[in-house]
Amino acid sequence: MRYLFVGKIVNTHGIKGELRLLSKFEFKEKAFAPGMKIYIGREKTEEVIRSYRHHKSFEMITLEGYDNINQVLKYKGDQCYINGEDLVLAEDEYLDADLIHVMCYVGSREVGKVKRIEQIAMNRKLLIVDVHEQEVMIPYVKEFVHFDKKKKVIHLTVPEGLI
Repeated sequence: MRYLFVGKIVNTHGIKGELRLLSKFEFKEKAFAPGMKIYIGREKTEEVIRSYRHHKSFEMITLEGYDNINQVLKYKGDQCYINGEDLVLAEDEYLDADLIHVMCYVGSREVGKVKRIEQIAMNRKLLIVDVHEQEVMIPYVKEFVHFDKKKKVIHLTVPEGLI
């Protein structure tokens, strides 16, 4: 089982057992889909999502078997995970975590491995690539970054002189 962090329960909402989560997970609609298993807290208590909706800056879920605020208060402050094997992604979809330590190429030239991904704005990210012991920041946009999911390599199309 590969646990993927999908968010943190920050509070409850209403009196019917709805939980309020903060999440930066890329595929929220798939991770919080009704019927999906979610693992909560250090003990990774397995629960099943009954409903999901987005409200303001929060993800709101209810769990099967819970219909009262008093039943879910125990989860307040806990982190939530899903099993990565349960997440069904399309052919062209992948998780940011899948890019870490992947080799990058410009043309046929090997340039370095992805060290980390940094969120710099709401919908803006940078790939931090380790090139000869130096960190190079590449805008994480489709025009520059092409991930080959089958070969597990990244092909970069970058302006001359960036690397």
